[in-house]
Amino acid sequence: MNESSDQRTRSGVRWLRIVFNAIVCAAILSGAAYAIVVINRTEPVAEKANSTRKSSALVDTITVNYGTYSPAVSVLGTVRPAQQISLRPRVSGQVVELADAFVPGGMIGKGDLLLRIDPADFENALSISKSELEQAKASMEIEKARQRLAEKELKLLEDSIDGTNRGLVLREPQIASIKAEVSAAEAAVERAQLDLERATIYAPFDSQVLDRSVNVGSQVSPGNDLGQLVGLEQYWVMASVPIRSLRWVELPDEKEIGGSKVTLRNPDAWGPDITREGRVSRLIGTLDEQTRLARVMIIVEDPLGRDNGAPPLILDSLLTTEIQGKAVERVVRLDREYVRDEDTVWAMRDGKLEIQPVTVEYRDSEFAYISDGLVDGDEVVISTLATPAEGIGLKKRGASK
Repeated sequence: MNESSDQRTRSGVRWLRIVFNAIVCAAILSGAAYAIVVINRTEPVAEKANSTRKSSALVDTITVNYGTYSPAVSVLGTVRPAQQISLRPRVSGQVVELADAFVPGGMIGKGDLLLRIDPADFENALSISKSELEQAKASMEIEKARQRLAEKELKLLEDSIDGTNRGLVLREPQIASIKAEVSAAEAAVERAQLDLERATIYAPFDSQVLDRSVNVGSQVSPGNDLGQLVGLEQYWVMASVPIRSLRWVELPDEKEIGGSKVTLRNPDAWGPDITREGRVSRLIGTLDEQTRLARVMIIVEDPLGRDNGAPPLILDSLLTTEIQGKAVERVVRLDREYVRDEDTVWAMRDGKLEIQPVTVEYRDSEFAYISDGLVDGDEVVISTLATPAEGIGLKKRGASK
């Protein structure tokens, strides 16, 4: 009896819990449904605005005008010597003296001694030649005395000597032979004198020594290399120019007057702000076989900067050359970055963007030169627009509202 009573009691408690949980769930669902109805009834309703908001992009502009400008042709050039020689002796002998400055990098003035070959043999040969010349001249005097004596004898025999024998009597063949001997002796003296002078070698022009191949005691002969010299008066810069840019390069006239000015830069050797000046001298009449570029020669005076303290040019170095081109009339000069795709310019006209096609006459490394498409006073947009479109509203930055 007791066990049956306990089971009924537990069963009743279980049903009471189930009923209670069901009532709680129903209450929660009812509350949620009520809250949704209230939110939907109280949600604000969007209303259409009576007017559309208008906005303009803020931009920076520059005012452009037509003028006369000289474009720059920027190319690379290689430094070459204007004067360069390989020293070679014209006589044989032993080197007995070298100038202190005759070393690589040394500076030599025109007419300065470079080296001396032992002159002893040449001095001896000169003495012998002079002695032979004196002997020939003495023989000439003796022969002339004999000729005078023959002339006196001829007067006594004048009627009996015909014209053919007359020259023999007057010793004319002997005189001619001795004259030839005198001339040969004089030539031998001149040759010996030249050999003696050539034993001493002087600098033919103001120069810098690039190389020296001999020392004191070296035995040299004609054809041997003694050293390399380059002139100091000027260097050449051989620049490669695209054919399309040649029409902007000014060449000098037949008297070497004129020629485009050139600014030279070598930032690695001179620093970024140091430049040298030169001028275009002539056009080399052939294209480079590899690059198919034209070549122009630029002259640089005082290349080592001895007179003005300018940085020296280094032979075979590569320079940036900026050739000042011929003047171009009636063009607008604009930074290259402001000429947009397909040669267009963004112009601000009446507060709106106009994408204006233009004619670009020439482009150098920095500017574009526009000959058509703009008018004086046009305002060109230099700001970047994310989505440029014809007719969008623009407003200058900093302009009053």
